Order: sequence, then structure tokens, then C-alpha cells
Amino acid sequence: MTEINKENKEDIHLISVKGEIDAGSSILLDNAFREALKNNKKKIAADLSELEYISSAGLGVFISYLEEFSANNIQLVLFGIKESVKQVFDILGLEKLLLIVKTEKDAMNAFDD
Repeated sequence: MTEINKENKEDIHLISVKGEIDAGSSILLDNAFREALKNNKKKIAADLSELEYISSAGLGVFISYLEEFSANNIQLVLFGIKESVKQVFDILGLEKLLLIVKTEKDAMNAFDD
């Protein structure tokens, strides 16, 4: 079962993903990003430490927001990705398009002021 939790930590919008993001559950991730945009969040951190699996549909959600985030000066930082999941990001070259760090502390320090 997929779980997406959202919370605000100071000026950073934290989205935590638990379980699997596939074609059926990718809409949950999409909705979380859409809500952050609607609420004019400029700093988004995605905690993927409990993400067990991501399909191409899930990866597509991240890719689909790259241009919109850039156009709206929204920073996105991913952290806590398990090695098995990170390999999927790496195979597609997404580590070159997305800022991926190891820990939540690293993520919080990665944002521009």
C-alpha cells in the first residue's frame, strides 16, 4: 500500500513516500506535487527512505514537474533513496536532472535561501 504524507517544516514542504509508486499509485504523488504548487510552496523535499519500488509511471511524475518547477523557481530535493530504487533513477540519468542527497539534513541544507 502506498502512503504519501505532507508536512511543513519551516519554509520547506516535506512529502514523504512510503511503499510503491506504480501506474495506479503515481496519481497520489502527482496530487502531492500539484497541491504544493497550488499552495505556492517554493522549497519541496521528498523523503523517499520508505519507497520500496518506483515504476516508469512514478518516475514520469518527477520528470513531468521539472519544467514547471523551474519556471516557477521551485526547488525540489530528494533524499533517503534506497540503493535499489536509486539505480532506477541512475539508469535513466535522472540524477543529472534532480537534486538527490542522502539525508534529510542534507536536503534541508541544499536549498538556496
